[in-house]
Amino acid sequence: METTEKKKRVLSMVQPTGTFTIGNYFGALKNFAALQDEYECVYAMADLHAITVRQEPKQLRENVYKSYALTLACGIDLDKSILFLQSQVPEHSQLAWILNCYTQFGELSRMTQFKDKSAKHADNINAGLFTYPCLMAADILLYQADYVPIGADQKQHLELTRNIAERFNGVYSPTFTVPDGIIPKNGARVMSLADPTKKMSKSDDNVNSFITLLDPRDTIIKKFKRAVTDSEACVRFAEGKDGINNLMGIYSAATGKTMEEIEAEFAGKGYGDFKVAVGETVADVLAPIQEKFAELYADKKYLEKCFAENAEKAHYIARKTVSKVMRKIGYINL
Repeated sequence: METTEKKKRVLSMVQPTGTFTIGNYFGALKNFAALQDEYECVYAMADLHAITVRQEPKQLRENVYKSYALTLACGIDLDKSILFLQSQVPEHSQLAWILNCYTQFGELSRMTQFKDKSAKHADNINAGLFTYPCLMAADILLYQADYVPIGADQKQHLELTRNIAERFNGVYSPTFTVPDGIIPKNGARVMSLADPTKKMSKSDDNVNSFITLLDPRDTIIKKFKRAVTDSEACVRFAEGKDGINNLMGIYSAATGKTMEEIEAEFAGKGYGDFKVAVGETVADVLAPIQEKFAELYADKKYLEKCFAENAEKAHYIARKTVSKVMRKIGYINL
């Protein structure tokens, strides 16, 4: 009798910031949809992580609805994947506390993200900011994920998650799947349009430095026209041409073209033509996402139905892991 090989499980979560940038899209969200056919995908809005920085309650709620609708609009199919709200599955907080007790103070104090965020939010260096990686480890280990899509800035957190899993497995016998990182084949690292040495971020003070998925077409083209380049006026990928390299990377992510193909396409043309082409192409890619988002966002009842159904699916998997963990530690389960 023929058996179907079980798909490996992928886990990825995004912070609900409301409106994602094209950096979030080309770097992660676009690939979420691409992974669905090959893997069993568990996705979530990391709304528990969001409160390490003080949030305005009404705005946080709005951001969760927006982010969820946008993630669906980017191609998540709820018949293939789970997409839930982290705060609606209490096992995340429960396992995070347990893993706090299997993580060393020194390990957490070495996390570069803690240092960066502490410097940025010096008036609110809270304990959650420090123990954030334990919650992140709980997020992954709860679902026995085989793979976690990661960017370069998340390698340290994944390494800590692996260490925690191996430590717990060593003490109590195999309990957690030790996850591996996967770098998505088409994941692009998108930099600021105003300062191409920095990652694109919606929290940048300069609104011309980033493009959100909901920016109108004219705004997108205007922002690309203002993008920082260099004085050479030749579209080629080379060291020292950070601005053009960034624009070429974005154009490549939007069209699937290689750097060589882009260089050939714009041979003899100036930066003005290239910037307009990048802007128009990105606007074309975002148009169907914006249309789908508007439809989803207008139907809060549908989104709430999705929240409930997907939280239940996530809870079913998470509960099994927590029960096993508690039994091994010596707790008496309900």
